Amino acid sequence: MELVDNLALGFALALKPINLAYCFVGVFIGTLIGVLPGIGPVAAMSLLLPVTFNIAPEAAIIMLAGIYYGSMYGGSTTAILVNIPGEAASVVTCLDGYQMARQGRAGPALGISAFASFIAGTLAVVTLSLVAPTLARLAVKFGPVEYFSLMILGLAILVYLSHGSLLKALAMACLGLVLGLVGIDSINAMPRMTFDRLELLDGVGLVPMVMGLFGIAEILSNLERTVKREVFQTRLGTLLPSRDDWKASAAPIARGSTLGFLLGILPGGGAVLSSFLAYALEKRVAKEPERFGKGAIEGVAGPEAANNAAAGGGFIPLLTLGIPPNVVMALLLGAFVVHGLQPGPLLLTQKPEFFWGIVASMYIGNVMLLILNLPLIGMWVQVLRVPYAILFPLILLFCMVGVYSVSNAIFDVYLMIGFGVIGYMMKRFGYEPAPLVLAYVLGALLENNLRKSLILSRGDFSTFLTRPISAACLVLAAALLLSPLIPWLRQRRKRVALEQ
Repeated sequence: MELVDNLALGFALALKPINLAYCFVGVFIGTLIGVLPGIGPVAAMSLLLPVTFNIAPEAAIIMLAGIYYGSMYGGSTTAILVNIPGEAASVVTCLDGYQMARQGRAGPALGISAFASFIAGTLAVVTLSLVAPTLARLAVKFGPVEYFSLMILGLAILVYLSHGSLLKALAMACLGLVLGLVGIDSINAMPRMTFDRLELLDGVGLVPMVMGLFGIAEILSNLERTVKREVFQTRLGTLLPSRDDWKASAAPIARGSTLGFLLGILPGGGAVLSSFLAYALEKRVAKEPERFGKGAIEGVAGPEAANNAAAGGGFIPLLTLGIPPNVVMALLLGAFVVHGLQPGPLLLTQKPEFFWGIVASMYIGNVMLLILNLPLIGMWVQVLRVPYAILFPLILLFCMVGVYSVSNAIFDVYLMIGFGVIGYMMKRFGYEPAPLVLAYVLGALLENNLRKSLILSRGDFSTFLTRPISAACLVLAAALLLSPLIPWLRQRRKRVALEQ
């Protein structure tokens, strides 16, 4: 009964005309961003973050959240019709979705993608509604010691799950923590690493950093490669999947929703990893695995359900613990802070209407996305024909205007360009920007909780090991970071044995 009352409170806020309008704008832009390859939700949200400064906090968060889960819907359109993923999480959908289009089944592929996204997104929001209050009540009992260790574990999981070299991901996380130290010390109010620049007294700006690392770097990367966007010429026909399609897709949607939601909660898990694992799982349990890659509808339904469920699952650690599990949630955390709010356990008790309003808007947003995606697929196909040579100057212009409008400082524009060049070089040499941004966002919280813990314990570091939750988090974090050494030790032991 309490859940019904809470949702009623949330819908009262979410159904206000202004909030409905911003929810629609968010999911519409999100779908468009998902359709257009080479932009992505992070660049879009960082671009629009300055726009939200002059609107109500609830409208701003509702719109930015809509962009994120809306982009999960749109990415499948390009994957199926063009064989180019509009969003990184839709890479797997290309494998079977495009083959279905070549076989004249583009309509059912797009239809099951939309329905799977809607079902998984709705299930994720329902689970969020059920789990969040309990987790928030538990989190209230956490002190600085537990929060510090939990953040260390979060960063360790993010580094462990990063693609490529573990050492490179760890180096990026360390760089992010260092960048988070720039500015005024929060305890003794002394400037640190500002190089006598007044613009750095408030620290390195999140908006120019993210716009540079993701927006400008993506533009530079796309300019050096030519991507042919040939929309497969086929008659879409009916978008409604047949009874056989539903029969084949029901179990993959259920499995993908569950797997995606659980991985979405984990730092570094997110939509990309969820879609890959969901595809691998469907191929593993299939009676005819050889069908995958040749137009199996299960290869579309499972991953699409997984990436949308992961988008919903990512809101749990942000809203209940105040800890962002991925870069998108880090941006949302920045939006909360800009509007004078701190997500976490106290948000649910101090501003319940705000908390439940965001949750209710996600129910509404998923319905809007289902209504938007099916009738407007023809329009999205036309959008795909816009040359990138026209798009990239517009994106660059919006990035520069957006960054400048945050603080009216040309220094931020230079900062964005600098991070853009750094982000481009990172892509060239296989370094991921996600650990850097997430470590930067968590850096201030990590430092504050570390220093508070040491003040309370009078400098005794053993306090992190004597408290059970803290000790468990630190042990698990150490195990994850040291796990890559196990194969090396085995090889060394074999080599020593052979030499003897």
